[in-house]
Amino acid sequence: MSAYDRHTGEADAPSEIMLRRPLFPGLVYNEAGERAEVAMIGGVAHYAIPDQGFMRHVEAYRVDRAVIARLQEQIGAVQDELVRGMMQMLGKNDLFTKAALDASIRNLEQSFYGGDPEQWVPWLRLFGFRVIVDIHGNVVDVLYPEAPIDEDE
Repeated sequence: MSAYDRHTGEADAPSEIMLRRPLFPGLVYNEAGERAEVAMIGGVAHYAIPDQGFMRHVEAYRVDRAVIARLQEQIGAVQDELVRGMMQMLGKNDLFTKAALDASIRNLEQSFYGGDPEQWVPWLRLFGFRVIVDIHGNVVDVLYPEAPIDEDE
């Protein structure tokens, strides 16, 4: 999840990169299935959400943070299994690798903003990843690609 101020309970102020670069361009849709475009307003990236012929502009970082929080919540539920699988895949079984993987999951937001969306967005789109928002930019659903069911299991 995003970091929170311990005194006020509010989310940290967004960084300059959060304001200027949306993480999920082309992957955000309204509840009617219409894609939200990205618009820059005053140097801040917004998702322009279609609403019956109008466009509702919502700061992209607010939607992006909500999506990341959902991803972290779901990853957290299976974090131990995920880390074990990653360690096995890497051929490592040491405390330092486990700590690094755990830290990467804890700091998912920083990992997203440190990366380049142009690298992962086409792949996510190809596999059917979508973020569904209401006209106010509240995340209604995050659709993930589904793995085919192995009939041998």
